[in-house]
Amino acid sequence: MGLPQNRTDAAAPSQIDRMNIKQAIGMDGAKKDYLLYPAAIPPHEKSDYIVDVLFDRFRYHSGEGDMWPLTWAEDDIIYAGAGDNKGCPMNLWRIQTLRFSPSALTNTGQWSMDMINPQPIPLSKYCQNPKAPYVKPSGLLDIKGVLYLSIEAQNYGNNPLFCRQQNLNGWIVKSMDGGRTFDPDTTPCHFFEGRLSSCHFLQFGRGYSGARDNFVYAYFPCDLEDGCSYWENNDALLLGRVPADRLTHREAWEFYCGADPFHPAWSHDGEKAAPVFSYYKMTGANHVAYNPGIGRYLMGNYGFVDEDLRPRPVHQMRYPESHLSQLTLFEAPQPWGPWRLFYRNDNWGTYGDYQPNFPTKWMTADGCIVYMVSSGSWDDYNFVVQKLALKTKGNPDFPEAARHFRYQP
Repeated sequence: MGLPQNRTDAAAPSQIDRMNIKQAIGMDGAKKDYLLYPAAIPPHEKSDYIVDVLFDRFRYHSGEGDMWPLTWAEDDIIYAGAGDNKGCPMNLWRIQTLRFSPSALTNTGQWSMDMINPQPIPLSKYCQNPKAPYVKPSGLLDIKGVLYLSIEAQNYGNNPLFCRQQNLNGWIVKSMDGGRTFDPDTTPCHFFEGRLSSCHFLQFGRGYSGARDNFVYAYFPCDLEDGCSYWENNDALLLGRVPADRLTHREAWEFYCGADPFHPAWSHDGEKAAPVFSYYKMTGANHVAYNPGIGRYLMGNYGFVDEDLRPRPVHQMRYPESHLSQLTLFEAPQPWGPWRLFYRNDNWGTYGDYQPNFPTKWMTADGCIVYMVSSGSWDDYNFVVQKLALKTKGNPDFPEAARHFRYQP
């Protein structure tokens, strides 16, 4: 059976006594001690398919906010959700691609962003629970012109020794007019709970074209020890799926419960859900996209660390005390894995970046150049884009279109 979903984030005193605690003092002199977990060394096999990665030296900043779940819609627009900007905890943006030129030296001016919905749901209705007074966008999916936005209700943590932004419940709302309005009663606000609270839709092509089958798939970050869901420094991802035409019917959802990725099995009982990806105290609220050019599912994972590469949530200490994150990139032949590592950076971004995402519209036909969207703290607290070139097995070098990635003025 799965872990219970109603436990709190705080570890029991007897459990804390058996763990090491790092003593720390914050900028204001306050005590900021935190639990010392094992160093953030990914336990995964190295990919033998994506053998090298080349990042473009330029990064582009647009809009404002973070999170950025996104989808390539039927109308050829990228829609994205954002959190904590313009005086609101969440809103919806429209991203129009003016030119797609991955081989260009710079990509300035090649897309345009506009906020189209400043408040997709009525906050006065959904931000009244004192245990979860905030909302954020977790996932976004367009199916033939219908937008589905998954929302998570959360707080900013209650464990002083490992403080993480906790998700307590989640639900899905639907838009029939390109995100201008959403039906707030599409599903009840406790559609998902506990370790299933944060729903992140797997992305395929335009309007969900090119999907592997008639299901919608979604990932759910969770902590395997307390059965809760967090925005940062989880243990694992669970995987759910539902027939696309029954996405808003909770009883139609089923969850991966296989013993290994080579023998997938499914159950309608969410308590039986088994991890499809595990990285102890270093699993983020991750986005996954299918890259048809190389026939692989791509996932960017993030986790926050201290100066000794020990997991430390970004909410444990104030900026700039908590500013380090690790980026790990993975590929898999199936949505449930096996996930293999093809890139690692132990000091990612300017001030600890997070939630990498790969828009399926911004992938070359051969799949060897992709654009990565992310956000971070301070001057990365916006829609950050960087190009990546992938060298795959059997190819002697990166694609010719990446020739300017190493440019030095």
